Amino acid sequence: MTRVAAIDCGTNSIRLLVADADPATGELVDLDRRMTIVRLGQGVDRTGRLAPDALERTFAACREYAAIVKEHGAERLRFVATSASRDAENRDEFVRGVLDILGVEPEVISGDQEAEFSFTGATKELTGRDDLAKPYLVVDIGGGSTEFVVGEDHVRAARSVDIGCVRMTERHLVQDGVVSDPPTPDQVEAIRADIEAALDLAEESVPLREARTLVGLAGSVTTVSAIAQDLPEYDSEAIHHSRVSYDRVREITERLLSATHAERAAIPSMHPGRVDVIGAGALVLLSVMERIGADEVVVSEHDILDGIAWSVA
Repeated sequence: MTRVAAIDCGTNSIRLLVADADPATGELVDLDRRMTIVRLGQGVDRTGRLAPDALERTFAACREYAAIVKEHGAERLRFVATSASRDAENRDEFVRGVLDILGVEPEVISGDQEAEFSFTGATKELTGRDDLAKPYLVVDIGGGSTEFVVGEDHVRAARSVDIGCVRMTERHLVQDGVVSDPPTPDQVEAIRADIEAALDLAEESVPLREARTLVGLAGSVTTVSAIAQDLPEYDSEAIHHSRVSYDRVREITERLLSATHAERAAIPSMHPGRVDVIGAGALVLLSVMERIGADEVVVSEHDILDGIAWSVA
């Protein structure tokens, strides 16, 4: 076993995994897995820069994670940063802060690398499952971007497109600094149009419709699963490898897009940091299912973070 630590810093959240990895058996044993909503990508789509408040929230989480990594005695640490820090003009400020706190430089990876890690993390433990036909389509709905990966045992094709839940919310649902409560039909249609255009773009290089099993990753998808199961609180074990039908995803998406902030916040399994962006995230999932004709989505709690851990191991 090799004790490793992986940090995934996305547009909406920063997550830590400390685990013991055994490459010989393919086993990854969690020691600590946690997530903090930091909204690093706040305003990036509009300003092109990382906001000072967003940077400070992210650095505060990094200080907390540094203590946990030290406590567990991880032998290796890899820090991967995704869409927001890739787009920002002042990303050097972000890189310096992370290096000072954690002693490693964040790797601002490409969308294709992001997709590779997501696929490995999501599918490594599905090998040998007779009930899940290949090829898989892994869809990782992040804050700033969504990754599409098709493959069997390895990645065959991948594409990253800019339709994350934060980006869509800020682009179409925010007026005068306030999120529409609830969105208007025209606003929802504007998001739909962006998603459909992005799916057209993804299909230029990824054969989405060849997939036999849809695997959905990240907070928007796991939250939809939690709502589908009427969980009294967010429960990773109940969510991991759950299956949600197309009809249920459509019903939940319509509910979220017609709800007020207070109604969404009152859902027991809803993380406070997802209340404003969950509607857009659910709409991305629904649109993907409609595009490929998927009857259900297999939900995975294991994703890019696990893929990063395996890359270190």
